[in-house]
Amino acid sequence: MVAATARLRAAGVPDPARDARILLAHAARVDAARVTLIAPEDIAPEIAERYEQLIALRAIRVPVSQLIGEREFYGRRFKISREVLDPRPETETLIEAALAEDFERVLDLGTGSGCILVTLLAERPQARGVGVDVSEAACLQASANAVLHEVAGRVAILQSDWFDAVEGRYDLIVSNPPYLAAEEMDEVAPELRDHEPRRALTDGRDGLSAYRVIAREAQAHLTPAGRVIAEFGWRQGAEVARIFREEGWAQVAILPDLDGRDRVVCASSPS
Repeated sequence: MVAATARLRAAGVPDPARDARILLAHAARVDAARVTLIAPEDIAPEIAERYEQLIALRAIRVPVSQLIGEREFYGRRFKISREVLDPRPETETLIEAALAEDFERVLDLGTGSGCILVTLLAERPQARGVGVDVSEAACLQASANAVLHEVAGRVAILQSDWFDAVEGRYDLIVSNPPYLAAEEMDEVAPELRDHEPRRALTDGRDGLSAYRVIAREAQAHLTPAGRVIAEFGWRQGAEVARIFREEGWAQVAILPDLDGRDRVVCASSPS
């Protein structure tokens, strides 16, 4: 594991020791907490071969979560692939905001892995939800996670370009849309730029297209006391708030993530 850590460090991988440990646990099919109990002489040839392949892929910046096929989010493990955005801790800010008030019907726009929608339904057993995504592969991944976390009977996953296939009204509309501007894509980590679905990261323009659609069209799909909660890039708070206010939303709040950076917009009382 020492040599693997050095190799990852040389490749510029952040926290190489942690990744080397997680990947060894995956290769050996043991819990990561037990990796330190594995002596080098105890590693079977087939485990060593799997480990070498994993380290080689991590060295070219394939995300760990894609290599092991899962990611923890809000205390649950979600199956993921390179077809969906890797769930990130800052998105838990959106979850906390959503759970701060009651809801019975929730719509998740651009559901991806389904981590947001599935988490909300798992936390609110009385609720039902709909998740939409333009990607068929993402819809399949979200459906699989709904089954994994036993909420499939309360969820519908639809292939849709934003609101195109959406019917009815909801108490809560949530989204973590693509918010990177096109020029920002050259600045992001290789894990994102090279290995995650581009259309889940950027709109190819200014990074604000999704908020214009949501602010304009969500009003027709909310109950009178309904809310919209969406994640955005940490420098976009003022602009996203302006977009919602210009569309007539009377109550617009910007919430910070755990690092104190603007992260989530909460809007209600549409005109």
